[in-house]
Amino acid sequence: MRHSLLVRLIAGTVLIAVCSIVATAWLAARSTSGQIRHQQGQTLASDARINDALLGYAASHPRWDGVEETVRDLARRGDRRIALATESGTRIADSATGRPPLPARASAVVDPLAVDVSLVPGAATDRIDARAVGPFRLPDSERVRLRREVDAQAACRRRQGVRSGTVLVGPGGRPYIREDGQATRTPDADPRRPPLGAPPPRTGSTPSEAARLVAGGAVRPGRAPRTAIDGRAASLTGRGAVRPVGNTGARSITDVVARARLVGPTVPACAADPSNVPGAPGAPGASGSLRAPGPTATEKRALKQLAALVAQCMHRRVDVWLDETGKPTASASAAECLAGARRTQLKPYVAPAALLYIGSPDDRTPRIDPYGIAGVTAVILGLAVAVSVLVATRLVRPVRAVTAAARRMRAGDGSARVMVRAKGEVGELGAAFNEMSEHLDRMERQRKAMVSDVSHELRTPLSNILGWLEAAQDGVAELDPALTASLVEEAVLLRHIIDDLQQLALADAGRLRVHPEPVDAADLVEQIATVHRAAAAAAGLALTTEVRGTLRLDADPVRLRQAVGNLISNAVRYTPAGGRVTLRAYADGGDVLIEVADTGPGIAPEHLPYVFDRFWRAEKSRSRQTGGSGLGLAIVRHLAEAHGGSAAVRSEPGRGATFTLRLPGRTKII
Repeated sequence: MRHSLLVRLIAGTVLIAVCSIVATAWLAARSTSGQIRHQQGQTLASDARINDALLGYAASHPRWDGVEETVRDLARRGDRRIALATESGTRIADSATGRPPLPARASAVVDPLAVDVSLVPGAATDRIDARAVGPFRLPDSERVRLRREVDAQAACRRRQGVRSGTVLVGPGGRPYIREDGQATRTPDADPRRPPLGAPPPRTGSTPSEAARLVAGGAVRPGRAPRTAIDGRAASLTGRGAVRPVGNTGARSITDVVARARLVGPTVPACAADPSNVPGAPGAPGASGSLRAPGPTATEKRALKQLAALVAQCMHRRVDVWLDETGKPTASASAAECLAGARRTQLKPYVAPAALLYIGSPDDRTPRIDPYGIAGVTAVILGLAVAVSVLVATRLVRPVRAVTAAARRMRAGDGSARVMVRAKGEVGELGAAFNEMSEHLDRMERQRKAMVSDVSHELRTPLSNILGWLEAAQDGVAELDPALTASLVEEAVLLRHIIDDLQQLALADAGRLRVHPEPVDAADLVEQIATVHRAAAAAAGLALTTEVRGTLRLDADPVRLRQAVGNLISNAVRYTPAGGRVTLRAYADGGDVLIEVADTGPGIAPEHLPYVFDRFWRAEKSRSRQTGGSGLGLAIVRHLAEAHGGSAAVRSEPGRGATFTLRLPGRTKII
């Protein structure tokens, strides 16, 4: 079975189908995986934006009331379903209509006091959203005053030729100056990310300004409370010195608030409005240099409250101050207590934690059905097998018919044929087989006829010779000169037949040799006509020659005379008395044509294809009176082909026949 063409075709088709399915599945999986990863990246980015927007809302609102419009706006822009629910499962807001059930799993927890760092990369170490400022949010009056002071400082720096930096606004509304090209904000204090519903702050950078609260313990009278300033402020002033203004004399953590100003020789005195810029030249406490605005009344109250909470956690005195953005800061040892204190302080000012659900608008989750994929694959394979079986069966059927016909031919049935209705290569195969079968059948018939003809041609002269010799031996006949001449004639005929058979055998074996040499066609034609003119005259025929121009060719003169002589002998034999035999020679392009035409009875059209076959005779009795051995024309064809030419015949019944030898060669016409 493994050598069966049908099995091979089916196996090949199935293999191609399987490979195609696997390749298609691999390409589809690879393309789909890339699209899924890209979609996941976009989804994560969209989820992060939604979470950040809701965090901003929670950081700036004490309750979730009114968040419905924000949720719907975010869902519309992101083409997502967004829902908020309390930790107990109570729905707060939902962008979906009809209030469908919430997904089984929440996407994130929106809590400004415990930010999810996976959705907010770069969040502060205390995980408190920078937009949650609570009591540190400045009223408009303090914001306007601080902005005038900072703008005046920036203008002064520009007048003195110092890089003015950029004025930014912190989450609580405190303006500050940031040096161009420096990033002085803390990781979670991003001034470019405004609270939800608040106007976006301007971007830029500023030098540091600080206000420190000395928490815990008493301060000695006559000594200023300790103050602090960050490294960037120090780089701005050149020395980083901080000089306290005045002495509060306070002894409790709720009374001690230090006001700091920047001092340095690189910032010369500037003309400013003392009433608007505290600490400017001419203002109380001015020392010829600019100083940063100190804490406002709102910030002082919030700092006192926060310092008390930190001191309770640390059980000792702790320094708490505001950084340049207005965010409370303490030493590293007090960072954990500061974070807890801030959460306690901010809790009344922010919305409670809520569960965030994000999904597709129609809540349809795409699923991969392995059984469906397997079913489709099986159907495709089944169709491939069915089609391959049908096609292979139709292809194999003619092949099997050819095989059966070949076996019949081997068994001796020469009439074996193939009935092929198909077209294309299979139809050509059937037609070629039928032609081969017909040719082999014809050759077999010719072989049998040739054997019969050869035996007949050899038996007739041998029988004559043997009969007369036996009669002479028995004394019945006397070997007189007439009988001897008759026996010699029969022996010569027998030799001619044997010589013809030998020449045909040499031609079949490809060993019929010719020895070409320059030949003048006119001389050759005249010589041949001279030899046969006596026989033609004896038969009552006129033998004439026609040569057009001087023709020269390369040929074997002996073989060529034999071929043309056979044609003339054949014409003389079949032309009745009073007829004419014409021998012509002329040029046709680069070839030389030699024709022998007679005025005999002609040849029937159905006999023309067999004229040059061996032992073929139109008269089937094979009488010596009506024809020769049937080998002459076959020898003529082989001799013409040995010269690189061909032999042909044209005839019409009752109008004679014309035999033509076409011989290649160089021809010169004069």
